[in-house]
Amino acid sequence: MTRLWSRFGARTAAVALLSVGVAGGFYLGEDRETQQQGLTAQVGLQIDQAEYDYQRDRQAEHRVSSAKQRAAEYQAKLRAAEAAKEAAERAREAEAAAASRKKEREAAAKKAAEKAAAAKASKPYDGPIPASCSEYGGNRKIGCALMLDAGFGIDQFPCLDKLWTKESGWNHKARNPSSGAYGIPQSLPGSKMGSVASDWETNPATQIKWGLGYIEGRYNSPCGAWSHSQSNGWY
Repeated sequence: MTRLWSRFGARTAAVALLSVGVAGGFYLGEDRETQQQGLTAQVGLQIDQAEYDYQRDRQAEHRVSSAKQRAAEYQAKLRAAEAAKEAAERAREAEAAAASRKKEREAAAKKAAEKAAAAKASKPYDGPIPASCSEYGGNRKIGCALMLDAGFGIDQFPCLDKLWTKESGWNHKARNPSSGAYGIPQSLPGSKMGSVASDWETNPATQIKWGLGYIEGRYNSPCGAWSHSQSNGWY
């Protein structure tokens, strides 16, 4: 704006000086009034031209300023759009992460429920647990000790006790007259127990070791074998 006013002032001053010079020259002539009128018209034209130039420069400056403002507004819109895009992407990522965590929690809960159900099914006995094998005597005491040696917990013994009480009453000489099953675990045939030792017909420890191996191989645990026996009548 200062530049425009400077240009306008310079032009106005030039026109004024020209007016004074022309006025002085014509003042010495004869037709002073006519010359004065012409000078006035010329000065008016110069002033109009200066005003036109000033307004043109102002309009040009205004157009430049408007163009800069529009460019700034456009850039601001671009930045806002980019920020909105980034925010939407972060929201989608957060939603996907939340869905993944929910899925993991549901899978973990399902797995825990299945594990609990399997544990309940494999351990149908929920009665008292012996503190040690010293609570038993005879073949039961031997069976309890060998079961612990095989890696099972003491909580499994009530199931083993019920299973072999049902099968043979823990009698190492028990024989099923109809099937020929023999011994404490009622091996069929009894000679299978020879894979442990040759004294399988008379030694309860040999029979128990074989029976525990059979149970682990087919049912994982004594309670698993007892559960099967309850459901099917045999193991």
